[in-house]
Amino acid sequence: MNWTVLKALNEVYNKGFTARRASFINDSDIQFLLEQTGELKEGIGRINEGIDFKKLYEKKHLHNFNKYVEFLNNNGLLTPQIRFQESDIKILMELKNGMDSGDLIPVRDSIIEAEETVRGVSQMFFKNEKYLEKSESLLSAVKTILNIDSLANDKDQQYKYVLQCDNPTKIVLCENLDFLKRPSKPRKHHIELWYAGGKNVAKLNFSGEIKFPIYYSCDWDYDGLQIFQMVKKIIPQIRLLYPNGIRKSIVETEHKSFWKTNENQISGLEIMNYNELEISLIKDLISNDSWIMEETNDLVEMVKEKEKQF
Repeated sequence: MNWTVLKALNEVYNKGFTARRASFINDSDIQFLLEQTGELKEGIGRINEGIDFKKLYEKKHLHNFNKYVEFLNNNGLLTPQIRFQESDIKILMELKNGMDSGDLIPVRDSIIEAEETVRGVSQMFFKNEKYLEKSESLLSAVKTILNIDSLANDKDQQYKYVLQCDNPTKIVLCENLDFLKRPSKPRKHHIELWYAGGKNVAKLNFSGEIKFPIYYSCDWDYDGLQIFQMVKKIIPQIRLLYPNGIRKSIVETEHKSFWKTNENQISGLEIMNYNELEISLIKDLISNDSWIMEETNDLVEMVKEKEKQF
């Protein structure tokens, strides 16, 4: 749901109705309440509350809506023009929490130092690298929360991000940014984290001598393992971390990285890059049309297990 739909639902809760607007009734969740459950009812020029609507709203929406209003208002984002998706607001709240706790400060400082692009920041925090380009208001909100004046508009990221620690003994290159936003655990275990920006791995050619064992952490899906192969061509000694996270259905999670079932037994991936255990897992993920999200893994445990093999 976007913000206008959330506001209209809240109006139904408080007034018993809201004006009939196309943007409201065309929302798939609203259509379900109108056509399937009867918790909303169509009236003349308006949408009325139906049976048990208040109970539904109080259970699923009221607490979250009040949190969103408080957050948007406190950060100067509550304007009549905003059209944020609910998922966007949740991400903005996560960014704010990271800034307030200090966990996100090193990432924010690196963004400024690297003169990061809009697409680069979009890829870090949102669905894809072009997401922020579609909404000036959302981009402005991100810059406000991160306290960043401006972002570059070129399309290439030239810098990798490094979460440093005292006395590093190993490096983990991460496909996604999530582990870098939770720094205490890897630092405690002397793990230096790198983030290169998904497929933007060409910058790794300029990493210089790598003095520590280096590992790769990624989504276990087609795209994540493709990126691993790209990285391995640049850093041949890198070792793939075996996941311990939660398997999820690609269809149910509306994931966009699909296995290529018409290719070889492991989706067209280069089999020489994987050991027997990894190949077995890839085949299993393909057969069940599933994937493992990087952030569901225990990073430290993955590293410990890989170290036992060497």
